[in-house]
Amino acid sequence: MFWEQLNITKTVRKFSIDRDLKITGSEFHSGPVSHDIKHGDDVGEEYGELEGSVPLTSHNFDRVSHMFPIVVVNFYAPWCPWSVRLKPSWEKAAKIIRERYDPEMDGRIILGKVDCTEEGDLCRRNHIQGYPSIRIFRKGSDLREDHGHHEHESYYGDRDTESLVKTMEALVAPIPVESEKHVPTATVKRPAPLTGGCRIEGFVRVKKVPGNLIISARSGAHSFDASQMNMSHFISHLSFGRKIAPHVMSDVKRLIPYLGRSHDRLNGRSFINHRDVGANVTIEHYLQIVKTEVMTRGTHKLVEEYEYTAHSSLAQSPQIPVAKFHFELSPMQVLITENPKSFSHFITNVCAIIGGIFTVAGILDSVLHNTIRLMKKVELGKNF
Repeated sequence: MFWEQLNITKTVRKFSIDRDLKITGSEFHSGPVSHDIKHGDDVGEEYGELEGSVPLTSHNFDRVSHMFPIVVVNFYAPWCPWSVRLKPSWEKAAKIIRERYDPEMDGRIILGKVDCTEEGDLCRRNHIQGYPSIRIFRKGSDLREDHGHHEHESYYGDRDTESLVKTMEALVAPIPVESEKHVPTATVKRPAPLTGGCRIEGFVRVKKVPGNLIISARSGAHSFDASQMNMSHFISHLSFGRKIAPHVMSDVKRLIPYLGRSHDRLNGRSFINHRDVGANVTIEHYLQIVKTEVMTRGTHKLVEEYEYTAHSSLAQSPQIPVAKFHFELSPMQVLITENPKSFSHFITNVCAIIGGIFTVAGILDSVLHNTIRLMKKVELGKNF
């Protein structure tokens, strides 16, 4: 029987983290994104030739991004259906913004676009992994600092023309017109922003049969570029079974000191993919789980512990790379029981010990006595 669960979110929490594994924002709540994000319904032939945004390439990106106080860029891929849905609204909004905030007279904002199938290096430099990605650049940088944490400033709202125009106007509003004259500046080579990642914590319920736990990227409003994804990860804690209370575990360890020490736990270990971008590397872990039960007097279960051994490997795949955990429950089980002894058994053991002592003492006394008699006979023989 095949059993599958997809998009597990109720018992799992997700946070954005920086390259130092520090949380950079509030908890991310996923939902039915494809139904929440509104797209424009103006997809038609009348908008096929509408071009309002500025095409950006690796040759003009730095110059344009430093030329305007705000440059909003749509990183897209022509094969992505979500990019195709966004294009009419994006171009129409770009044309409206260009008319309201003329680049020559106003010069506070401009909308651009980057075709990531043509400008792969530029998209890699900006750590673009999904399409479309709408980034907001302020004087050439899309990094936003929040109490020492850095993250890319992006737009995740509705994708219809009206919503896009309102967002752009809100970005322009705080910037005074008189202080921003359109003056071309020299190209400045800016450093590539450092990318972060995602922290996942929580638990999932699985059946006690062989199975897989797969962590992968999923979105109802983006297409992912598998060649730009790196599944390197650090495992803080991974265990099976219910969490054992500290006082219970301390009681158990007085009886079984070695309990809770797996041969090769994944806790605290890093798994890094050092291969080149585009390798589509999946990191797989193979776990063999052994169940241990400790039974106390009266057949009461004191603790149920699941320990495992782990072997990890990297594998190439044409699909989107994932972090995969294969787990298999061993048919063998360790059962530790505590059997009480009766008082008569104790008396019998005591008597056996006392009897053993007297027996050994008698043997030693006999050996010593016979040795002394033999020595006396030898001395008498020498006198004669």
